[in-house]
Amino acid sequence: MTGDITGLAADAIVNAANSALMGGGGVDGAIHRAAGPALALACAEIRRRQGGCPVGSAVLTDGGNLPAKAVIHTVGPVWHGGGRNEPELLRQAYLSSLALACDKRMQLVAFPNISTGVYGFPKELAADIAIAAVGEFLARHSWPKRVIFVCFDRENALLYQARL
Repeated sequence: MTGDITGLAADAIVNAANSALMGGGGVDGAIHRAAGPALALACAEIRRRQGGCPVGSAVLTDGGNLPAKAVIHTVGPVWHGGGRNEPELLRQAYLSSLALACDKRMQLVAFPNISTGVYGFPKELAADIAIAAVGEFLARHSWPKRVIFVCFDRENALLYQARL
């Protein structure tokens, strides 16, 4: 679907976060602005406890002022041409997010297009990795029950529509 992930009522929306969980540009900044100060405080607590969130991993916070109950923050890789394990790190970002959703028995989880904005990951390759990772996870687990991809722009939406 095309739209603004911050307006979606879901068990969790996934945030394409930075390792410091500080809020930034793109979807990360939009989620932090919409969620309000409670999200920044929750992220600060995670930083205090574990120092942030490494690339390919994920952490969970409450949704703050969002209609979503929770936010799964995952860190995708910056694209450096593909020689620094970027495809596998992106795959792990999706799988780590889904593992948290599974552990919490979430019904509906929504993903943005991770790493395809300022991180420069090629959109076509990112869509293929996202769809394969989610399909692989759902084939082996009962939760989440439903996963949707929320594309901010028409270009990504058309890529996902063609592949799905």
